[in-house]
Amino acid sequence: MSLIGLAFFIVVAIALLSVRREYAPVSLLIGCCYMTTGQGLELGSMSLPMYRLFLLVGLLRVLMKGETLVGGVNRIDKLVMWLLGWMFFASFFHEYAPGSGPVYMLGIIFNISLVYYLVRVWCGTVDEVVGVVVGVGFVLLPVAVEMVFEQALGKNLFASLGGIPESVIERNGRLRAQGPFRHPILAGTVGAACLPLMIGIWRANRVAAMTGIAACVMMVMASASSGPVVSMMVGLGVVMCWKYRRHAKRAIWTGLIGYIVIELISNRPAYHVIVTRLDFTGSSTAYYRARLIDTTVKHFSEWWLFGTDYTRHWIPEGIGSVVADGKHMDITNYYIGFGVGAGLLAILLLLAILRRCLAEVLRHVNDPEDDDDHGDRFMIWCLGASLFSHAVSALSIAYFDQSQTFFWLSVATLSSLLSVRARPEEMDDEDESDSLPESAPAPSAEIHAGRPWGPVVETR
Repeated sequence: MSLIGLAFFIVVAIALLSVRREYAPVSLLIGCCYMTTGQGLELGSMSLPMYRLFLLVGLLRVLMKGETLVGGVNRIDKLVMWLLGWMFFASFFHEYAPGSGPVYMLGIIFNISLVYYLVRVWCGTVDEVVGVVVGVGFVLLPVAVEMVFEQALGKNLFASLGGIPESVIERNGRLRAQGPFRHPILAGTVGAACLPLMIGIWRANRVAAMTGIAACVMMVMASASSGPVVSMMVGLGVVMCWKYRRHAKRAIWTGLIGYIVIELISNRPAYHVIVTRLDFTGSSTAYYRARLIDTTVKHFSEWWLFGTDYTRHWIPEGIGSVVADGKHMDITNYYIGFGVGAGLLAILLLLAILRRCLAEVLRHVNDPEDDDDHGDRFMIWCLGASLFSHAVSALSIAYFDQSQTFFWLSVATLSSLLSVRARPEEMDDEDESDSLPESAPAPSAEIHAGRPWGPVVETR
């Protein structure tokens, strides 16, 4: 860790420990957005990039101040615990080697569990969530401005902090800015998924909303990637459907029927037809992403139970790319990444978490008893739009750096809001079959480049 990194860590850590609870998530996001994964600590085989250190500081704050989950443990919490528990169990059937096995998986559990738990603790009301989103709008603006200069000058200003190259990635003559993130698509996706949140705070704070909207659009455009553009369009499309929210279920069924029709009339799988046509930059690798889904289904027997430690043979030479350890394809799909790491059940549990969150959004925004709570319901709708944008993006990217903070922040904020807004009789739904351990296994920080969740940091 450099002197600049150390000074930054001390300042943000003090803020994280001392600010009011509703501002704690903003401090955490500042730590994630203004520092690269090149800054951190190396403790033998353990690697603690800066964002992990801030997660540890956040946990220390919760313990010191006795902060607890808002609304108690709910169904989404249980699904998250089942997912993390299964991932840990499945890891014992993998190689005990760097980038594999229980120690590696505990690093993944560390990232997911602490982001989810801390946000669940700190965001308990719509006002607190609005405060966080207001903060995000201002936090993203400097990142967006840097990305614009990065694309214009061909130089990444964050490179001096380590972990990312100084030269800007270029594809088909277009520079693709990435800011402090590990890849331009991840940077653009963060902006795209946060855009619905900025619209959600328009009535509460127009200055922050306009600032955030400008920052999000700038990040998407500067990334010069088709995926973030699609994510932005999806998020905006859902927000625009607010007036027609009572017809959401019909729209879902219509979409499913349309997909089946494409499957029947096309000589290619429907996802091939859809994915390969979504190229808005002229430099998309949509064919590879569609082919990845094909080959994952083809090799189902190799990974369905506990995952697999080798996927290099899934796609022939010249089509696929190999990650750092030489054992895996570049798994550019968050869902398939969970499958490779922990089998089919991990994918199903992740889908169950997303389904539960979005189903609860529809239930609450359409609740006739909440007709007087228009502002809160619109904010929840925009949170759902953001999460849906993430869910679509996950089909073409693997969240593997600090960007995953934004994915699980969306899940956690919805979980908290839906928990405190639930009717009393709905809160007491636990039975013996739903019982779970009170906490996930203590996480470790080891992680290695070249695994399904991507090259977070390299270990020695």
